[in-house]
Amino acid sequence: MFVDLPGYWPHEPKPEPPKRRLSAGGERLLLALIGLNMMLLVVAPVGGVTLIHWLVAVLSR
Repeated sequence: MFVDLPGYWPHEPKPEPPKRRLSAGGERLLLALIGLNMMLLVVAPVGGVTLIHWLVAVLSR
Protein backbone atom coordinates (compact mmCIF):
# COMPACT_ATOMS: atom_id res chain seq x y z
CA MET A 1 0.00 0.00 0.00
CA PHE A 2 1.27 3.51 -0.87
CA VAL A 3 1.15 6.23 1.77
CA ASP A 4 1.82 9.77 0.57
CA LEU A 5 3.61 11.56 3.36
CA PRO A 6 3.95 15.34 2.92
CA GLY A 7 7.56 15.50 4.19
CA TYR A 8 8.93 12.52 2.29
CA TRP A 9 10.76 14.41 -0.46
CA PRO A 10 12.69 17.59 0.33
CA HIS A 11 11.23 20.58 -1.49
CA GLU A 12 13.62 22.86 -3.29
CA PRO A 13 12.81 26.54 -2.82
CA LYS A 14 11.48 28.15 -5.97
CA PRO A 15 13.62 31.01 -7.23
CA GLU A 16 11.97 34.41 -7.12
CA PRO A 17 11.15 35.82 -10.54
CA PRO A 18 13.24 38.87 -11.46
CA LYS A 19 11.59 42.24 -10.88
CA ARG A 20 10.64 43.98 -14.10
CA ARG A 21 12.20 47.38 -14.56
CA LEU A 22 11.89 49.95 -17.32
CA SER A 23 15.01 51.12 -19.07
CA ALA A 24 15.71 54.86 -19.29
CA GLY A 25 14.47 54.95 -22.90
CA GLY A 26 11.34 53.00 -22.01
CA GLU A 27 10.63 55.35 -19.14
CA ARG A 28 10.93 58.41 -21.40
CA LEU A 29 8.66 56.77 -23.97
CA LEU A 30 6.07 55.98 -21.31
CA LEU A 31 6.12 59.56 -20.02
CA ALA A 32 5.80 60.90 -23.59
CA LEU A 33 2.79 58.65 -24.25
CA ILE A 34 1.13 59.72 -21.00
CA GLY A 35 1.72 63.37 -21.92
CA LEU A 36 0.26 62.81 -25.40
CA ASN A 37 -2.82 61.15 -23.92
CA MET A 38 -3.31 64.02 -21.46
CA MET A 39 -3.07 66.52 -24.33
CA LEU A 40 -5.55 64.52 -26.42
CA LEU A 41 -8.00 64.48 -23.50
CA VAL A 42 -8.25 68.26 -23.92
CA VAL A 43 -7.88 68.61 -27.71
CA ALA A 44 -9.93 65.65 -28.99
CA PRO A 45 -13.35 66.74 -27.60
CA VAL A 46 -12.89 70.22 -29.07
CA GLY A 47 -11.94 68.73 -32.44
CA GLY A 48 -14.87 66.33 -32.31
CA VAL A 49 -17.33 69.14 -31.62
CA THR A 50 -15.85 71.13 -34.50
CA LEU A 51 -16.32 68.21 -36.90
CA ILE A 52 -19.90 67.66 -35.75
CA HIS A 53 -20.62 71.37 -36.18
CA TRP A 54 -19.13 71.25 -39.69
CA LEU A 55 -21.20 68.17 -40.57
CA VAL A 56 -24.40 69.82 -39.34
CA ALA A 57 -23.59 72.96 -41.34
CA VAL A 58 -22.94 70.97 -44.53
CA LEU A 59 -26.07 68.83 -44.17
CA SER A 60 -28.33 71.78 -43.37
CA ARG A 61 -27.74 73.49 -46.74
